[in-house]
Amino acid sequence: MRTLARWARTFGLTRAICILLLLALIPLRIVDPPPLEEIRLRTFDFYQSLRPRQTVARPVTIVDIDERSLKEIGQWPWPRTIVADLVTQLSQLGAVAIAFDVIFAEPDRMSPSIAAASFRNLDDDTRNKLRSLPSNDEVLAEAIQRSRVVVGQVGSATPVPRSETEAALPTGFAVKGPDPSPFLVTFAGLLRNVPAIEQAAAGRGVFSILPERDGIVRRVPIIMQAQGAMVPSLSMELLRVVADSGAILVRADEAGVQSVAVPGLELPTDQNGRLWVHFNRHDPGRYISANDVLQGRVSHDNVEGKLVLIGTSAAGLLDVKTTPVAAAMPGVEVHAQILESALANSLLTYPSYAIGAELVVAVLVGLAIIIVAPMLRASIVIALGAVVVAALIGVSWYLFSQYDLLIDFTYPLLASGFVYLTLIFVNYFQEQKQRQQIRAAFGYYLSPALVEQLARSPEKLVLGGEERRMTILFGDVRGFTTISEHYKHDPQGLTRLMNRFLTPLTNAIIERNGTIDKYIGDAIMAFWNAPLDDPRQEVNACEAALEMLARADKLNQEFKREADRNGGTYMPLRVGIGLNTGPCVVGNMGSDFRFNYSVLGDTVNVASRLEARTKDYRVPIVIGEGTAQKAKEKFATMEIDRIQVKGKTQPETVFTVLGRAELGRDPNFLELQELTTKMLRYYREQNWTQALDTIEPCRKAAEGFGVGALYHMYAERIEAFRRNPPPSDWNGVYEAESK
Repeated sequence: MRTLARWARTFGLTRAICILLLLALIPLRIVDPPPLEEIRLRTFDFYQSLRPRQTVARPVTIVDIDERSLKEIGQWPWPRTIVADLVTQLSQLGAVAIAFDVIFAEPDRMSPSIAAASFRNLDDDTRNKLRSLPSNDEVLAEAIQRSRVVVGQVGSATPVPRSETEAALPTGFAVKGPDPSPFLVTFAGLLRNVPAIEQAAAGRGVFSILPERDGIVRRVPIIMQAQGAMVPSLSMELLRVVADSGAILVRADEAGVQSVAVPGLELPTDQNGRLWVHFNRHDPGRYISANDVLQGRVSHDNVEGKLVLIGTSAAGLLDVKTTPVAAAMPGVEVHAQILESALANSLLTYPSYAIGAELVVAVLVGLAIIIVAPMLRASIVIALGAVVVAALIGVSWYLFSQYDLLIDFTYPLLASGFVYLTLIFVNYFQEQKQRQQIRAAFGYYLSPALVEQLARSPEKLVLGGEERRMTILFGDVRGFTTISEHYKHDPQGLTRLMNRFLTPLTNAIIERNGTIDKYIGDAIMAFWNAPLDDPRQEVNACEAALEMLARADKLNQEFKREADRNGGTYMPLRVGIGLNTGPCVVGNMGSDFRFNYSVLGDTVNVASRLEARTKDYRVPIVIGEGTAQKAKEKFATMEIDRIQVKGKTQPETVFTVLGRAELGRDPNFLELQELTTKMLRYYREQNWTQALDTIEPCRKAAEGFGVGALYHMYAERIEAFRRNPPPSDWNGVYEAESK
């Protein structure tokens, strides 16, 4: 362990972890779990969909028991005398060999002897004549015997009883190498044709097609193990019959099956004896209707010198498969495509060295990432990564398109991708650890947003600031002196009360992207648009102000319930809020030994003065003109005065916020807004009588909005002006006498 730790320190912890991960990914490819295999198979599907096999010739013809044939002749199964006529017609048209992608597992119910037993009211003479006729199965067997025909068999999940005669009809196999049986696709049973047909055929092959786990047919077994014996597929048996061979050669080694061959043709397989089918698009030119064959409407060119498969495309007979190039392809066409691929030497091959090649590429690319990536800029790493990805995909595609080789690029990409992500994650973890040290050192006295910024950029721990347009909030508890007197013998209780009150108000600010600057006794100072940009700073500030009022009301309800329950004195806590927007300087303010992230500027001073004016206007929120201009579309704002705050020479138009946008569209609010504007106009014109007359309707309209006291204040101010009129050049600006 000490040696490993020393090596990790020398080589680097990040690189050491990535090396271990790369080593762990090697057995993953050997085990080849289903998700990894499916990614690879889907990639090969994509290749085939982009470049399906090209049709040069059509050595195979499909005689289709299609919907039209079923309509003309009747439902399947047909009387086997009709099937016999079909075989005879195809032989006369020059078919090289015929294979059935259907099975005749039971005696034909339309045979004369069976019909004689089932018909009623037959005279004995007629019944005896029917019994003397050959069965339909014998008629079909005779037709098969006169031709070269391979009949189909079906692999079964359960054993199927068989006679000694049936057991004596296996296809011959010659095995070169170890016994391949343990590697083959295995069926517990084998469903055969009726004995007469089975014995008359030149060959017997299994036409069962097993799709992959995802339901797509990609690899088809051409030799299998069924009911304890090795059996060929329908396609392979047809090739054996055409080659006039007595046996099929199987080459195997310790890893499994290598290839399957008949004279003049060797087919490479995977270790399980499965053939990678090189599909092309569905080709209607392969098909001729069974009804057309029976009616003599098919020319010799469609059949002569060709292999013929008899199967069905009728949807009702449920022989439909999904392939990489077609969502629905008749099973008989899959067999046809296997034969075409084999005869055209256009089979796909997944070579035995493929896994080794994939592992070597994955290790080389992974090592390159581990060694080089930490030394380069991210942009260069991304560019080089793109080159590697393009190269791997390009080589894989080239081998497929030019040589029909299946070489997977997904495993090397996934492996190297995991290594790179691990590299990033470990580096990120180390950086987070460093940032956590900064958070631990500064988190107690800097705002959370600033701590995060400092964690990302420690070089910002310097004095100075930057100029920004910002929105400032001041919030203050009303009547705090009275509350303090109540707790004069319980200062800890006062502290608990204020913490309980200020916590939800603080959360309302932070939840709307605000930064808490400081707490000043019973007051909160906060700001928006620093240290992080906030294009909605005015809206967020107004939202926070309204939410602060809502949370204060909820808390007061809790205080009242507690007071009623405990018999104490209920002392509601009210808050006044001032908002102002304008240019400020924000940054680390203080000394070389102690500093705080704070904001300075005239905008800050005005915000503080506006908060103080909430007592004069008897409204909970007062906002400056800069804030109101940006927030008026989102909130129900109303102008309440033009004032000149203490220490300022320029007047400021101030507003209050009564609610959100939906309230701003309320007819009652619009009426109040209009009356207030009218009252202010009379007031600034020194038309005291009209102003007072307008105040009464304003009071009535203000019912339910909680600002009725504003109009009491104006009534008092107007009465004072009546007694002591302002100067003749007064412009309607009220000069605040206190801060």
